[in-house]
Amino acid sequence: MSGLGFPGAAKTLIIAGALLFLAGLAVFSLSKLGLPLHYFGRLPGDISYSGKNFKVFAPITSMIIVSVILTLILNVLGRLWKLLASAAAVARFR
Repeated sequence: MSGLGFPGAAKTLIIAGALLFLAGLAVFSLSKLGLPLHYFGRLPGDISYSGKNFKVFAPITSMIIVSVILTLILNVLGRLWKLLASAAAVARFR
């Protein structure tokens, strides 16, 4: 056991941080390539309010779109993973 006894949690946080960094780098790179990402965060349903001393921004529609895209990608990857795992199991028994 290392540290506070949560070695799995530390590894998970490091991986999550690395994935977030890569996602940010991908979005930055895609915007520099000229892909139309300028509308993201300005869709109908994204709430933006500017007061005298503060600003509130809630990109509800944009986050729903991101959620749907990530759900589709992760479902496809999960099904592919199960397919590959079952093929490997079948090959092991031959």
